[in-house]
Amino acid sequence: MAMAAAVAGGITVSTRICTTQSPPHGVAGGVMALHFARNLPVSRVSVLRTGSLKFSPLPIRATSSEDTSTTSSVQTEEVLTNLKEKWDAVENKPTVLIYGGGALLALWISSIIVAAINSVPLLPKLMELIGLGYTGWFVYRYLLFKSSRKELATDVEELKKKITGSTSTIE
Repeated sequence: MAMAAAVAGGITVSTRICTTQSPPHGVAGGVMALHFARNLPVSRVSVLRTGSLKFSPLPIRATSSEDTSTTSSVQTEEVLTNLKEKWDAVENKPTVLIYGGGALLALWISSIIVAAINSVPLLPKLMELIGLGYTGWFVYRYLLFKSSRKELATDVEELKKKITGSTSTIE
């Protein structure tokens, strides 16, 4: 088997050419594709295999105008000032920091547990199966029928009320 290759702009375009009496299906197409690929701009040719030629999508370049950059910087400043105002309005800052640190610690520990479970053979697939089963049950129980969707909405609103302490109604 011989290898024909063309290198242009750091991209190697190659195809295998069989030297046996009966070439495999697609070798002639690979030679034709190689000839075709040499006539294309190198940025458009991504991979050339025996009998097939794959092209990368058209390159799209992002352009930035001054209007969008100033708008985004104004929005960023507004977000930062809002966050600063809300932080200044918090009376018990150490408690907020402790809750935030606890949330980050819980996230870190849960990622360690998930990684440990993921390293056990067959257990990740079993967990996927359990998750798919629960998802199917949830859809059947709460999303399939109109009355059960209303029940789910009222349950979510009650949970919101418990968490925030506000009173909002669903219509």
